Amino acid sequence: MSSRESQEPNVLPGTDLDVSKMPAHWLLARLGKRVLRPGGLWATRALLDSLAIGPADDVVEFAPGLGGTARMILENTPHSYTGVERDAQAAQWTRRHLPPQPGVSVVVGAADRTELPDASASVVLGEAMLTMNTQEHKRRIIAEAFRLLRPGGRYGIHELCLVPDDISSAKRDEVYSSLSSVLHVGARPLPSAEWRELLETVGFQVEYSGYAPMRLLGPRRLIQDEGIWGALRLVKNICLQAPARRRVLAMRRVFGQYQDHISAIFLVVKKPEK
Repeated sequence: MSSRESQEPNVLPGTDLDVSKMPAHWLLARLGKRVLRPGGLWATRALLDSLAIGPADDVVEFAPGLGGTARMILENTPHSYTGVERDAQAAQWTRRHLPPQPGVSVVVGAADRTELPDASASVVLGEAMLTMNTQEHKRRIIAEAFRLLRPGGRYGIHELCLVPDDISSAKRDEVYSSLSSVLHVGARPLPSAEWRELLETVGFQVEYSGYAPMRLLGPRRLIQDEGIWGALRLVKNICLQAPARRRVLAMRRVFGQYQDHISAIFLVVKKPEK
């Protein structure tokens, strides 16, 4: 870590943005939410269990955010871990909150052009980031994961999913518009069949998939993900900050309105041996 970086304030990314305009994930983080994945901790743990990361693995994580999943990955003592974060401030935050051990790094870069070497990873994963990209950008990020992986390597994703698979175009556009309006990011989840098709089109073979309800702001999920005291702290902060409270309530309304049409999905796919 450079001397300049060590002197910079240890602040959350996005805290300099107006509450009414900042992306929802940074707003929730500022309020004290530390688990920002659509399927919660359960889905992340299930994804990591399916990836079966061990001491021989070289892991690349796209968009590590606050570093919660990274710390869980490091509990499995992989040979190396590299986080790729496009936001320099977010990369600095994650870097500060990971163990200072050999083989662990966080670099600033784009998930669709990381500039990491070909076949340099045995595991690549990303959570809650493909959803926020266009179809072509999704494909480029998945293709980059394919390039980074050695033959037989695994790629894991944890994203929002549209339900059912045959959802109408009109309902899909309605969900996109409503989610984007409250999240302040371009949310474009796909039905499960389209997630699989996109991964297979790039060359991956689907090994495992699972689903979880999208209950990011539900009381039970808050306690499961944040613990009782963490959930109470979050609720207190929401109650004390009127502009933030209005946005969080708007998110909850939209999540509730479309609970039959959005869920969380996690998939593990494999790069063929040949």
